[in-house]
Amino acid sequence: MGMQTKAVSLPDLTGRTVVITGANSGLGLETARMLGARGAHVVLAVRNEAKGREAAREVPGDPEVRRLDLGDLKSVRAFAEAWTGDIELLINNAGVMAVAEGRTADGFEIQFGVNHLGHFALTNLLLEHVTGRVVTLSSGLHRMATGIDFEDVHLEQGYTPYRAYGQSKLANLLFTLELQRRLDEAGSRVLSVAAHPGYAATNLQSHGADPFSRKVAMLGNDVIAQSAWAGALPTVFAATQEIEGAGYAGPGGLFGMRGAPTYSKRSAAANDPVAAERLWELSEELTGASFPL
Repeated sequence: MGMQTKAVSLPDLTGRTVVITGANSGLGLETARMLGARGAHVVLAVRNEAKGREAAREVPGDPEVRRLDLGDLKSVRAFAEAWTGDIELLINNAGVMAVAEGRTADGFEIQFGVNHLGHFALTNLLLEHVTGRVVTLSSGLHRMATGIDFEDVHLEQGYTPYRAYGQSKLANLLFTLELQRRLDEAGSRVLSVAAHPGYAATNLQSHGADPFSRKVAMLGNDVIAQSAWAGALPTVFAATQEIEGAGYAGPGGLFGMRGAPTYSKRSAAANDPVAAERLWELSEELTGASFPL
């Protein structure tokens, strides 16, 4: 533990507001606890406010709970419209992983809809309030996707839970890339960065669609996973340490699955500026949210 704590020395965040999606459990809650301990005013943006209030008891300082359902653009818009004041850090942490095929309230494939499109809309609708960084969580499993299926983005032909998850996590990295390009072009000092937790023991894996993969995932949790606390370190690293725009942080050990946070490598597909711009344009069409700067 000692080595990992030394790797991230956190700045004083007193008086700074941090918004974390999906902060009521797992990585989001650990991130909230760490940043709250440094004085940040943490806003837990969660679908279930009762669970959020329960979680907020574990967050130091004066945390606040606000309702946000990333699977419903009406909810995303309501959250953004009610917002006043600055946001130092917007942490796009919430996600669903390898779930059975389903649709969001707006008819999007659920993993692409929640993991990417919900955060895409939220970020653009809040961006004028952001003063520091937008941190978007991806996954090493973004490598499972060789590209975004632009002809069938909701995977109506050939849906599998991990194919959809991989595509959504690739989308997160392409979003980070194109957001940084647009921020640079607008002359903004806001940074767009990404992080992945490696293999962290959270309840995310237990919701997989297939019972066998759930068992394997939970066994992995017991055998090779690091704690949710350690899994949150790359997020905190990306949020607070010196990092370049569109930088990607993750654990440094065991094939990027565990260890102290450092720079992580993304796949060639996740570094494709043409795909990033095409995904952005498609996301604007689907969500009706666009870059405000």
